Amino acid sequence: MRYIPNAPEQRGEMLSVVGLENAAELFRSIPADVQLNRALKITEPLAEPEVIAEMERMAAKNTGTTVPSFLGGGVYSHFSPTVVDHLIQRSEFFTSYTPYQPEIAQGTLQYIFEFQTLVCQLTGMEVANASMYDGSTAMAEAYLMAQRVTRRDKIVVAKSVHQEYRDVATTYAQHGDTAIVEIDFDPATGRVADTSALDDQTAALVVQSPNFFGCVEDLKPLADAAHAVGALFIVVVTEAISFGLLKTPGECGADIVVGEGQSWGVPMGFGGPHVGLFATQEKFVRQMPGRLCGIGYDKNGNRGFVLTLSTREQHIRREKATSNICTNQGLIALAATIYMETMGKAGLQEVARQNAQKAAYARKQIAAIDGYELPFSAPVFNEFVVRGPRPANEMLEKVRSGAGINGGIALSKYYADRPNDFLVCVTETNTKKQIDALVAALRAA
Repeated sequence: MRYIPNAPEQRGEMLSVVGLENAAELFRSIPADVQLNRALKITEPLAEPEVIAEMERMAAKNTGTTVPSFLGGGVYSHFSPTVVDHLIQRSEFFTSYTPYQPEIAQGTLQYIFEFQTLVCQLTGMEVANASMYDGSTAMAEAYLMAQRVTRRDKIVVAKSVHQEYRDVATTYAQHGDTAIVEIDFDPATGRVADTSALDDQTAALVVQSPNFFGCVEDLKPLADAAHAVGALFIVVVTEAISFGLLKTPGECGADIVVGEGQSWGVPMGFGGPHVGLFATQEKFVRQMPGRLCGIGYDKNGNRGFVLTLSTREQHIRREKATSNICTNQGLIALAATIYMETMGKAGLQEVARQNAQKAAYARKQIAAIDGYELPFSAPVFNEFVVRGPRPANEMLEKVRSGAGINGGIALSKYYADRPNDFLVCVTETNTKKQIDALVAALRAA
């Protein structure tokens, strides 16, 4: 009665109105052989304190965030100032509605505008939208936007782009005219090396930097190669903290920059919810998916924030829209905005420097262990690939069970021809003591 307030008499009355004898008849369209005709394998009803105790017992098994971790691969452990969590829990942010009516949504629209501005500054682009669902769907939308802009259908994407991002984009595009061609990376450097797949039918060249292996791509020659055949250059960034140290994709010739903003004060959250970034050049703004917040002025010259260039079809008649995206990750974008404004330019640069320096130390120490090597020679930010003497899955399990450390991600999950390789990520949250413990555990494994 507490959670399902309809009494048996009320349920009977409702069934009578629709002409049914019992609730089971509501599911008669489901074939009998797939219906579950037994009780669920769950406990008997418990009192609320007992439920809480059971949930706490189960939660205690989640050690991923309580033990030293060197996991990366698209989701990163970063310190978030307490002010971020404190502010986003204010009731007006938790309950804010879609800002169609600017006269009652100025606060929401203002922080959206600030988010867009900060994304532009960090990516070196001219316009950014109000955020996307996550980095992978942002990349998928970039595919479709490139097709609209160029009126071409071939997308050339590097295999060093996160496999899960590529999978999502393929799913998005599979029922359209998109022809996806994947190009390999140089086995010595870890960078994109061969752009011969580009031709006059190519809509875009898509690369990630730092890429899935942590290698920083040399973006300018890739941009020139794409532009030489009339294609757009799309840069994907999964580690947003790298913007605090590396040259912006815009400076390197990017036409569209997409990525994941989770690193900006957003919890890892076992994979979500996170926030997608999407920025481009102003000349392409009418083909940009999602929402865009702008500034307007009333007849008295008073400034106001409004949604702009987002057609009503974007939200009602999807077949007429430039995108399937009709909303944005408002609360998560707010968290990212508060983080960026709290840290400021100097703070973001300091965090980025700590990531790079600690990763460099870990890289040097691991490379000095007998039997271990670094297969890629390209410069890295805070992630790097290590090749061990035995299958990576076995070694990482020994590190986890023996030393209580999540030592990295085995690349065999994504690249079957790399059984001994694993990806290590070091952020500002990893101490020297933890790095040294990882080195000792790898040596023992």
